[in-house]
Amino acid sequence: GVIGAGIFRTPATVAERTSSGLPLLVLWALGGLLTLAGVLCYAELGSRRPQAGGIYIYLREAFGMLPAFLFGWTMALINYPGSVAAVATMFARYLCAAIGLPLLYASPVAVGAIVFIVGVNLFGIRAGALIQNTFTVLKLAALALLVVAGLILADGNFGLALSTDSAHPVSSWAFAGALLPVLFSYGGFHYLNDLAGEVRDPQRTLPRALGLGMGGVVICYVLANLAYLGGLGHAGLAASEAPAADLMAKLFGPHGATVIEVGIACSTFGYCSIAIAGGARVLQTMGADGMFFRAAGRIDARTRAPQIVLLALGAWAIVLTLSGSFNQLLNYTTVGEWLGHVFGIATLFWYRKHFIDDPAPYRVPFYPLLPLVFVITVFGVIVASAINRPGDAGMSLLIIALGVPVYYGWRWLE
Repeated sequence: GVIGAGIFRTPATVAERTSSGLPLLVLWALGGLLTLAGVLCYAELGSRRPQAGGIYIYLREAFGMLPAFLFGWTMALINYPGSVAAVATMFARYLCAAIGLPLLYASPVAVGAIVFIVGVNLFGIRAGALIQNTFTVLKLAALALLVVAGLILADGNFGLALSTDSAHPVSSWAFAGALLPVLFSYGGFHYLNDLAGEVRDPQRTLPRALGLGMGGVVICYVLANLAYLGGLGHAGLAASEAPAADLMAKLFGPHGATVIEVGIACSTFGYCSIAIAGGARVLQTMGADGMFFRAAGRIDARTRAPQIVLLALGAWAIVLTLSGSFNQLLNYTTVGEWLGHVFGIATLFWYRKHFIDDPAPYRVPFYPLLPLVFVITVFGVIVASAINRPGDAGMSLLIIALGVPVYYGWRWLE
């Protein structure tokens, strides 16, 4: 679920905000290590509370119902369906481009993809896992092809790509703000915790899956950026609107661009699948708590799938897809999502204090250093991003604040 569309597009944005290939690679490595620190914290949280809901559960236990509701309000009602709408539309555009369909068909193809994913997930986690596993292999194959193409084009000469690009002088705030799109591309690692209640032997499986999986993603991302720099150079990467397609076209011509478009379509489709599955479990947990419609808390006895929530989440994602309003929603909620990660990992201090004698199947190494580094650094990046883009950050905080009267209104109705 981490590898979606970001790695195929975001490197160009990061290149615009850096002065050469070296700081660009440093940002991707730093973002990966930072995310890995957060993932190891989530591994302990997931092993302590192996149940559906993820961050919502941790916030509810540590800080109370209001912070948990605000996280669920922002993520499950806006960020999850918004990201599904955006990425499903991206899937449709790449698929249409690859098979020669006019972009006029992008919206119905995106809607069809959402309907198909929801339909499969209605049959339970095993059916959804089959889609996820298939498209994970395909997206990794696309990334491998991209890396090989970049290394061939570089022909062993990375000096020019790593040298200073005078066309892109940047301020320190812009450089710090460039870490946010990097973190955005590394986002999605919390989906497994959302699904923790359906993981076999979660105390053992969650830490292994999170640690090994995220380590593999970091290696893939750094290699992909090295390939972009080797094939396009820093200036070429910064100027590209579709760096993956440009890189493949440079080596293989139009057919190369078509191949990578199919690969990106597979990658985005796989992301939509895990986002719908994970988001539904958060809403289902909220429904069971009385913080959403009670019917949303029901789980089908035969499939163990939250079918009502899956249908509702899919329907809302379709509405956003057809309205075209998802891009701005995503810009508005990115800050809120990472604030959720800050507070989610901060719950680890609460668990360690209040359950000091509890046997933990897995404990994050270098505690309290790793969670402190994650919380402080990510919060600093959020502040830098707010200075760079105050409008988006302000709207994110406004959306969160609007959840407060909704929360008290819901409690009153209950």
